Amino acid sequence: MLGKIIGSVRRNHALEHATVSILMGRLGPGVRMVGRATRNGFYVYGDVPTDRVRESAAEGLARLKRGEAGLAVSPLCGTNLAVAGLLAGGSSLLAVGNRGRLERLPSVLLSAMVAVLAAQPLGRLVQRHVTTSPDLADMEIVGVRCGGHGPTRYHKVETRHRDS
Repeated sequence: MLGKIIGSVRRNHALEHATVSILMGRLGPGVRMVGRATRNGFYVYGDVPTDRVRESAAEGLARLKRGEAGLAVSPLCGTNLAVAGLLAGGSSLLAVGNRGRLERLPSVLLSAMVAVLAAQPLGRLVQRHVTTSPDLADMEIVGVRCGGHGPTRYHKVETRHRDS
């Protein structure tokens, strides 16, 4: 049961990334939006046109089904921030050692910077193998709902997996 839920969230996360990527391509990089995957779809928060969300989700689904797995991984994903935080915190703890506070500051800063630099490629690997799945062969979009107004506007893209 838990495995099915996690699999659904991973697939919806992939479709969310594809949809946001396509939306940004159509609306420009200055558009502000954020996404969040759930087991039965995903949300796009931002003042964007509903028809564009619907079109972008349909195109993203079709492209992922055709094998464009790269759309499932985004440099803007929160997974990258989580990986950066874990790496920076862990490397800083290792750099602290037993020296005095001022003596260890350069080591802590250097290790944190190296960790943040490493986080981008590692974050993408974590997305590719842990937090997203581009295998959407059994997925279909069943609806797009809109709510809120202006900066609090959101869209819920509802999905269904044919095997469920």
